[in-house]
Amino acid sequence: MTENGNGLFTGERRSDWVRLRTLVAVRWIAIAGQIGTILIAMLALGLRFDHGAFALVIGASIILNIVSSFIYPENTRLSERGATLMLLFDILQLSALLYFSGGLNNPFSMLILAPVTISASALRPKSSILTGAVAIALVSVLALYYVPLQTGEGDILTVPGLFLFGTWAGIVIGVVFLGVFSWKVASEIHTMSEALLATQMALTREQKLTDIGGVVAAAAHELGTPLATIKLVSSELVDDLEGQEELRDDARLINEQADRCRDILHSMGQAGKDDLHMRFAPLQAVVEEAAQPHMARGKSVTLDILGAEDDSAQPYVYRRPEIIHGLRNLVQNAVDFCETTVWVDIAWSADDIRLRIIDDGAGFPASVIGRIGDPFMHGRRADKEFEKRPGYKGMGLGLFIAKTLLERTGAEIGFSNGSDPHDLHLHAGRRSGAIVELTWRRAVISVPEGEQNKALGENTLLTP
Repeated sequence: MTENGNGLFTGERRSDWVRLRTLVAVRWIAIAGQIGTILIAMLALGLRFDHGAFALVIGASIILNIVSSFIYPENTRLSERGATLMLLFDILQLSALLYFSGGLNNPFSMLILAPVTISASALRPKSSILTGAVAIALVSVLALYYVPLQTGEGDILTVPGLFLFGTWAGIVIGVVFLGVFSWKVASEIHTMSEALLATQMALTREQKLTDIGGVVAAAAHELGTPLATIKLVSSELVDDLEGQEELRDDARLINEQADRCRDILHSMGQAGKDDLHMRFAPLQAVVEEAAQPHMARGKSVTLDILGAEDDSAQPYVYRRPEIIHGLRNLVQNAVDFCETTVWVDIAWSADDIRLRIIDDGAGFPASVIGRIGDPFMHGRRADKEFEKRPGYKGMGLGLFIAKTLLERTGAEIGFSNGSDPHDLHLHAGRRSGAIVELTWRRAVISVPEGEQNKALGENTLLTP
């Protein structure tokens, strides 16, 4: 499979979904079914067949299976070309059996749909179209040319021409319908798997950053006391060593380096204190942290504290990586497409917490607003946006990640527009663009009343 710039697989080649042994096992089952069906037709139903032709066709499948089993390792996965050739062989083999057993008069002719369905599920469209075209061509030939089925008395078994045409039409339509349907479903499943992988990678990265910040914060806290002691003792030595300039300079150097260590730990530990060392923070602080990386990108990001509808105090919420990363992606999307300003409204009540992210851009196009949150789809980008941001390639993955992460925390998310995207009036400075509304039940993400004032307890000892 090919890989794009984000380290994700594009799904252009999916043949490595199927192991060679899987097709070999399915072919063994088919061979057993073919032999069993022929024996029943001959012994129980008294039908005549060309034994030599059947032995040759089924023997070819047996030889291919034996060769595949002994030459290739068990974990061999087929290339695009190899999988296509395997499925084409199965179509040809089944068509040969049908040719010697009545063509489309044989009710088992519908089995030719199986290789086509597998091809559509596991191969690229180009290969799937090839296998489908070959299947349709062979079915068309079998409708005209075949060895008739005969009873033991020599009577020829056939169906009326109208039913024969219906069987041909049904198989052709089945090839097209099942091929397209299987390809579409498999593509959506594969796309969703890739997007969920990207979501997990984003969450893992955010969690690692949070853990690193916590370790730094704990180290800064633990080293604060010995550094303060060194600072105090070195200051006293500077005073006591008056007249001994060489020793006094050494003591002064120790004092300065202690100050330097303190400043370094303070700067390193600040992010950690914000993430893990303090496990919760006021709602406003968490939203500010999520939006902070996008506040210096040349656009105005304004936080409006609407407050409570009742007398409830601002909630303290847990600083979960899913919330911070999800909100950060939503703010990034708003900043990417706004004209000048992004507003983040913060409100709460005793029962729920609500956020609203609004921009003054053109809003979501009507063609995609119902599909927002689906991965690998083009976002709200008009043609003119290609001129303004030629390097930007929005596929909806950021919104999918944000939606998935936030829904894991219990958020309900809605997408809408503040005005008609085709509105010809200027949007700059107006709350007329895209709107993303998030609602949580307060009990789900907020700290219970009184818990925010409790001490964190002793620091955990750091182990190498």
